[in-house]
Amino acid sequence: MSDASAPQTWHGATPAEWNGPDVRGWLRVARRGAPLVAVMLGALSLSLALRPLERRIWGLSRPVTSRITQGTCRAALAILGLRLHVTGQPMQAHGAMVANHASWLDIYALNARASVYFVSKAEVAGWPGIGWLARATGTVFIRRERREAAAQVRLMRERLAHGHRLVFFPEGTSTDGRRVLPFKPTLFAAFLTPDQPDLEIQPVSLAYHAPEGMEPRFYGWWGDMDFGPHMLRMLSVRRHGHIEVSYHPALKVADHPDRKALARKLEGQVRAGLDRAGALDEAAPQLAMAEA
Repeated sequence: MSDASAPQTWHGATPAEWNGPDVRGWLRVARRGAPLVAVMLGALSLSLALRPLERRIWGLSRPVTSRITQGTCRAALAILGLRLHVTGQPMQAHGAMVANHASWLDIYALNARASVYFVSKAEVAGWPGIGWLARATGTVFIRRERREAAAQVRLMRERLAHGHRLVFFPEGTSTDGRRVLPFKPTLFAAFLTPDQPDLEIQPVSLAYHAPEGMEPRFYGWWGDMDFGPHMLRMLSVRRHGHIEVSYHPALKVADHPDRKALARKLEGQVRAGLDRAGALDEAAPQLAMAEA
C-alpha cells in the first residue's frame, strides 16, 4: 500500500474489559476531573481572547498563546499525577519533531516541554472538545490522500517558513506504546526544500511506564478504543506511573538523499530510544514489519 493512501488503524489485541471505577475511583474522578476541565476551558477562553490581537501583531506566529498551551499541558499532567522523566533537550533550531504515537496523552507530554504545533488528520478538527482545542492551538490539519499530498506539503512548508516547530507521528496511527510501526515517508517531502536548507528534524521517543500492578499497555489508546472510557480510567486510577520522554539529537535534513532514507533513520532512532527505556516488546520489530 502506498504511503500516500489513507492511514490504517493499528488493530492490536485490546486489553481485558474494564468495568469502570469503584466508589473510591469515582471520588478520584471528581477530584481530578473538575480542576482539569476548569484549566482546559480557562486556557481555551484566554487563548481565543488573545489570538486576534496576537495575529494582528505577529501574524501566524504565536509567541503568547503557545506559552498558554505549554503551561496548560503541564498543569493537566500535574492534576492527573502523571510525571514526566525527560532526557535530552527539545531542539531550538528550525524544523520539526517526530515521535512514536501511543495515546492522546502524547500531546500533553510533548507540549509540556516545548512550544510546538501538531500535524493531525483532518477528522480531528470536527471532534467535539478535542477539535476545538486543536484548532485553538494552531494544529495543522491534513488529509493523507494521494491527490492532496502536494497541497499538504505546501501547507507544512508555509508553517515552517513562519518559524513554527511542527510535531507529527509518522506511523500514521497510534499503538499500545510497546512497539514502533514503520514510518510513512510522505510528509517528509515537506522538509526536502532548497528554500530552507537548514531544516532539522528531531526524533523523540515516548515510553509509557504503567502504574504498579497494571499491565504494561495501560496508557495505550489505539484501534477502536473509545476516548471516554480511556479518559475515565486515567482520572480514576489511584496512582499513575510516568512517561519517559527522550529527545535525541536532531538530524539535518540535507544530509539525507531522500524522504525514505530520512524516515528510516528517524524511525531507527525512535525505536532505539523506546528499547533503551525498556518499553519495547521483544516481538515488536517483527510485528512492525508485518504491518508494513
